[in-house]
Amino acid sequence: MSSTPHQYTITPSDPAGHLFEVTVTVAKPDQAGQMFVFPAWIPGSYMIRDLARNVVAVRAESDGAEIELTKVDKSSWQAAACAAPLTLVAEIYAFDLSVRGAYLDTMHGFFDGSCVFPSVVGQEDVACELKIDPPPQAVGGDWRVATSMRSGGAPRYEFGTYVAESYAELIDHPVEMGDIHFGEFEACGIPHAIAVFGEMHFDMARICHDLSKICEQQIGFLGKPRNLDRYLFLLTVRENGHGGLEHCWSSSLMCSRKDLPKRGESKVNDDYRKFLGLCSHEYFHLWNVKRMKPERFTPYELTAESYTGLLWVFEGITSYYDDLFLVRSGLISEISYLELLAQTITRVERTRGRLRQTVEASSFDAWTRFYKQDAGSSNSIISYYTKGSLIALALDLTIRKESSGKFSLDDVMKKCWALYGETGSGMPERGLESVARSVTGLELVDFFDRFVRGTGDLPLCGLLKAVGVEMRLRQAIDSKELGGKPANNDATAPPWLGATLTRQGGVSSFAIVQAGSPAETSGIAPGDEAIALDGLRLTSDNLDSRLRNHREGDQVTVTVFRDHNLMRHRVTLGTAPEDTCYLILDADVDDATGKERDKWMGKA
Repeated sequence: MSSTPHQYTITPSDPAGHLFEVTVTVAKPDQAGQMFVFPAWIPGSYMIRDLARNVVAVRAESDGAEIELTKVDKSSWQAAACAAPLTLVAEIYAFDLSVRGAYLDTMHGFFDGSCVFPSVVGQEDVACELKIDPPPQAVGGDWRVATSMRSGGAPRYEFGTYVAESYAELIDHPVEMGDIHFGEFEACGIPHAIAVFGEMHFDMARICHDLSKICEQQIGFLGKPRNLDRYLFLLTVRENGHGGLEHCWSSSLMCSRKDLPKRGESKVNDDYRKFLGLCSHEYFHLWNVKRMKPERFTPYELTAESYTGLLWVFEGITSYYDDLFLVRSGLISEISYLELLAQTITRVERTRGRLRQTVEASSFDAWTRFYKQDAGSSNSIISYYTKGSLIALALDLTIRKESSGKFSLDDVMKKCWALYGETGSGMPERGLESVARSVTGLELVDFFDRFVRGTGDLPLCGLLKAVGVEMRLRQAIDSKELGGKPANNDATAPPWLGATLTRQGGVSSFAIVQAGSPAETSGIAPGDEAIALDGLRLTSDNLDSRLRNHREGDQVTVTVFRDHNLMRHRVTLGTAPEDTCYLILDADVDDATGKERDKWMGKA
């Protein structure tokens, strides 16, 4: 295998046309004809995306001459045999403005390496050098570069050469380029930075202060990974947006402008809390999925699906700890944390698919079901993020209760990290379960059978009561509320239709029709265009008020268009289910319960 690094170059060659030019030069190509392959999926996003579909043009050359290039399959090209160094040149269309894509315009550029860099088959372990070129002078005068990749000569935050130890590392460093605002801080002596594109009117100092507290809390929890010597939050700000994707030394984030704190503000409002939770989630992935991962992902096979029933462990447990770290670090109050927790319980309670799909099956079927949802998904599948986070909560509280406070999920995660993270060996399919039993000495087979491999509802009410938290369920007072808070004393729920409306392009259409609901029983289907309820115009904005004109048991006529056919459905309105959760912090608890609650929330 060649000891000479592969030479990659990426140039934002045509920002207006959204085109990157990518080259890779192989010093010692395969004598039988070098193969190049683009990934079919991106680590952390479990759906086949066939990233080679964005290759607009591709050619090969060696020693000044064109080399024949044959497309072998949807993602692979093979060059004819040549003795001299071989260069592949590809034009990549980049117009996916997401944390898992590649995007380029006259304002900025971003790419996840999986979307733009082909692997050199058979030489994936060879070191890589990446030269990041600036765009044309007309649009690139103030552009800077943000990436966690090590410099190979490039000045800090500037265009130039960067280095990676392998192809896997090359594609694990996303890159942002444009007019970027930087903030820097340290956490446990480790340099951290945040690079923000898309907004400049916010309190950078406060974000750095708050992120440092989250990062220090998490590093103190599982310990500093041996190779974590820097970290970068890459943030794209849009008018409306939300998302994140984890990497070993960075994370790609997207948020809305309203999510960032303004200078002079001190309160953690709902929007800023959401942003902090996103950052906390992606940062915890440093341990839980990037360095400690399923055995099936060790190493990643990026040309086809890699099936595992453990995504609930790596996403669900991360989704449990992300908000828990906010309260443990002192950034939000206990009451604020319980509101977030209640909103998660509400989402799961409202998903009928929880009664049909296990979280283990949800993990395994992520490739075909979770990332490819349709109108019936809410009734047939469950999210391994949300249900997984509640299983983590229930497991944590179960261990605390049955061990009389001696052990917790924290202890289980620390042992998992020592066994599977620090060694890099990968977690077996039932690895977490076996570790939980060995660490705590508890017989937890029934728990995993019922709640991980089964569809039983979690006994959260009793478990939360054991730590001084009262769980209550009520009816939703309108179709848009998220839960987490008690209803106003004078608020009443409208009669139940069991369907939601969304508005797009000026048209209100039924989106989710719940299984067994009055709407489904009457024949209303997802995609039906809402016209009227009892002759009065029906829209997503007035659905609740229209329903409030009636009582449970009333028969109403819902008029819709389906494929331009006018249809009238007679619907008998029902009683709204109690699927909206709120949690109450019990102020009158005994010392033992209070101490266990404080330990859980990091107050002890």
